[in-house]
Amino acid sequence: MATMATMDRSILWRAAAAQLLLVAVVSLALAVMLPRSFFDDWGWLTGPAAWLGCAALTAWGLHLSVRGALLGAVLAGIPSALAVVAGVHWLGVTVAVAAFAGWCAWLARRPGGVVWT
Repeated sequence: MATMATMDRSILWRAAAAQLLLVAVVSLALAVMLPRSFFDDWGWLTGPAAWLGCAALTAWGLHLSVRGALLGAVLAGIPSALAVVAGVHWLGVTVAVAAFAGWCAWLARRPGGVVWT
């Protein structure tokens, strides 16, 4: 289990803020542009694709390995998927953002986790 000593706290908070902001902006943009029926039919694909796109942008903006961050986004997305099934979608997003930020903070301390400084 990773501890705060093995995490980059600056990356933790910046990753959480960036991912939360990006997910909110993309969610609002999609909600404005598309009818609700679209999400009933295609939300299962659109949500994860948007999540991964936001994660890639977050990683790129923080100079982290995009590949490593995408793995963390997939793992962090599992609780979110379970929350969707349970009917508490936005709680799942909150948990996923926290898990993803923790992954990014851990990734920043790993060899090869930071692409450039």
